[in-house]
Amino acid sequence: MINFNNNPVCRLFGIEYPIIQGGMVWCSGHKLVSAVSNAGGLGLLGAGSMTPEILQEHIDKTKTETDKPFGVNLPLIHRQVAGLIEVVLKNKIKIVFTSAGNPAQWTQVLKANGCKVAHVIANTKFAQKAADSGADAIVAEGFEAGGHNGREETTTFTLLPLIRQSVQIPVIAAGGMYNGSSLLAAAALGASGIQLGSRFAVCDESSAHENFKNYVYQSGEGATRLLLKRLIPVRLILNDFAMQVIETETKGASVAELTNLLGSGRCKKGVFEGDLSEGELEIGQVAALIKKKETAKEIIEDIVHGYFKELERVCNQP
Repeated sequence: MINFNNNPVCRLFGIEYPIIQGGMVWCSGHKLVSAVSNAGGLGLLGAGSMTPEILQEHIDKTKTETDKPFGVNLPLIHRQVAGLIEVVLKNKIKIVFTSAGNPAQWTQVLKANGCKVAHVIANTKFAQKAADSGADAIVAEGFEAGGHNGREETTTFTLLPLIRQSVQIPVIAAGGMYNGSSLLAAAALGASGIQLGSRFAVCDESSAHENFKNYVYQSGEGATRLLLKRLIPVRLILNDFAMQVIETETKGASVAELTNLLGSGRCKKGVFEGDLSEGELEIGQVAALIKKKETAKEIIEDIVHGYFKELERVCNQP
C-alpha cells in the first residue's frame, strides 16, 4: 500500500500523516491536540488565546495524553509572545508554527533551541521573508481560511503555485482544506501537506462552545465574509455582530471606530462562550461542508482513506 513515509512534512515533524491541525484560538487545547497527534497528524496548541501560565498547563496535560509529536502555534503579535516562547523553550517543544508577525524576530532563537519552525503566510513576499529567516516550512494560507487572513484575497489554489515557485522548503496548504480530495489537490499544486482549521474547530475534542459548533453545522454556502480589512482581516460567519461590522465599514468608518466596535474579547465571547449574537465567530468558507459531529480521529481517517481512494480514481481515469 502507498504510504507517506517519504513525505517531506512527515519526515520533518516525525508524524504519520501530512495533516496539521490549525492552532486556533479558543479551540486548540490539550484535548484536541492530543487527539490529533494520537491519530497520526500534528496537533498544535493555540497559544494565541493563552497566557504563559495557561500554555504551561496545556503542555503538561498534552504530555500526559500523547507520546506523539505535537507543537505550539504562536501569533507573533501576541502581547506576551516573549513569555510564551520562554515556556516553549523551557519545555523543549520541538515544533513551533509562527504567524501574524515578522518571522525574523524569533525564528533563529527557536531553531537554536532545537525547534522545527513553520511560518504562516498569505503572499510570496512574506513566504520569502520566512524562508530567508530560516523557517523549515511554510504554511500557505489562502483567502478561504477562517480567522485572520491576507489582505490580497489570494485563493489557496492560486497561492500554492506562486509560493512553490518562490521557495524551496516544504509548503503546507491551508484555507479550504477539508478531506482527502483536498490533500490530493494540494499535492498536485506543490504542497507537501495540509493544515485544517475549521473542521477541527467544531469536532468533539475542540474546546469551542457547543452553540458555536451547532451554528457552523447549520451554516451554508456564502455564510462567511472577510471583514475588518482596515484592522486585521478576519473571516467571520455572519451573525448580528458581523452585520454591524458590514454596516459600519459600508459607511466608511475610521480605524478608530472599527477598533471601538471590535472591542476586546469578541472571539472568546463567540467561539468559547457561545454568544451567537455579539461574539466574533471565526470560521472558514469550508464551513458550508461541515454538517455533523465527528472526532479528530474520524476526521484524519476520513482524509487518509479519501486521499487514497481519490488517487486511485484519478490514476484510473481514461
